[in-house]
Amino acid sequence: MKDSAEIAPSENGLNCYQSPDGTLVIQIQGDWKMGNRLPPADEVEKKLRAETGVKRVRFDTSELKGWDTGLLTFLIKLKKLFSQNRIPLETEGLPEGAKRLLRLASSVPERKGPRKEVKRESFLSMTGGKATDSFRSASEMIAFIGEATIAFANFLVGRATFRRSDLLVLLQECGAQALPVVSLISILLGLILGFVGAIQLRLFGAQLFVADIVAIGMVRVMGAIMTGIIMAGRTGAAFAAQLGTMEVNEEIDALKTLGISPMEFLVLPRMVALVIMMPLLCVYSDLLGILGGLIVGVGMLDLGIIQYLDRTKEALNLTTFGIGILHSAVFGVLVALAGCLRGMQSGRSASAVGYAATSAVVTGIVAIIVATAVITYVCQVLGI
Repeated sequence: MKDSAEIAPSENGLNCYQSPDGTLVIQIQGDWKMGNRLPPADEVEKKLRAETGVKRVRFDTSELKGWDTGLLTFLIKLKKLFSQNRIPLETEGLPEGAKRLLRLASSVPERKGPRKEVKRESFLSMTGGKATDSFRSASEMIAFIGEATIAFANFLVGRATFRRSDLLVLLQECGAQALPVVSLISILLGLILGFVGAIQLRLFGAQLFVADIVAIGMVRVMGAIMTGIIMAGRTGAAFAAQLGTMEVNEEIDALKTLGISPMEFLVLPRMVALVIMMPLLCVYSDLLGILGGLIVGVGMLDLGIIQYLDRTKEALNLTTFGIGILHSAVFGVLVALAGCLRGMQSGRSASAVGYAATSAVVTGIVAIIVATAVITYVCQVLGI
């Protein structure tokens, strides 16, 4: 006979009552699965507190239709509750599979060590940690640049260890395959410079000098900068992703085990390929930028083609051309070093490879801007 203080069955099939012999009976009915709205263990706890003289607990699952881990989670919470109150829990009324899973979950205690503990770090500690990381990163970068310099010196004397076929493939990837995007950006950049110059020069009747603005701007610095940024986003990220994937697959460790220098075998060909191709791409970018300015001059300012080209020839000289080539060669080294450095520093996970590629692009672009400022200042000091 059931006790009068029986909990009414909930819509999800939970019912509790105390029998005359002091046993708390928990009836579980219906479909107990994670997709359904399962009752909380608080309902049983409230019944336990309301009753007196509860000696043991048992289950009645005769009307249980289906169950999954939702039932098991509920049972584990109940077991902890009754264990705290020192009340025996009888599992005979549960399905056989649920009893086995409950025993398995209870056989191995929870490990406390691996769980992360959230600690609030002080401002000074955080600042010190960031400073330490910055110094460590700077030392790693300096060491990497030193190793790359030694590898390049070995290449010049013919002692570097790398495959010539890899260098040819990298030359194609850094050169011919980059022509479409370089062409598009360079023509658009020449058009932009031409438009900006035309708007201002038209006010003074000096439309012809738009050729000077486009030619000097593209050849001296803008062609090299845009080509460098394109290669940083395209090739630098690719280098970082390639070397990062090799780090994940432990291919770089395998090279070290075989006594092959990863710096010479992997980094050197990429650096040489970019140093060779960047000046060529820069010259190509300069020509297309001048073509974009020509389109503006002829189509918008009614200048003659020969007139525009003659003015461009007068505006340019070997010094301007040499400064642009210097920019491009430096940018090639910086983009290659940034991509390879971040790739070699990559962690051994998919997310780490993505972060390495992103970091390579950011590092490469920042290095390009800083190098441009330094070269411009040096040229200003030298008067060239």
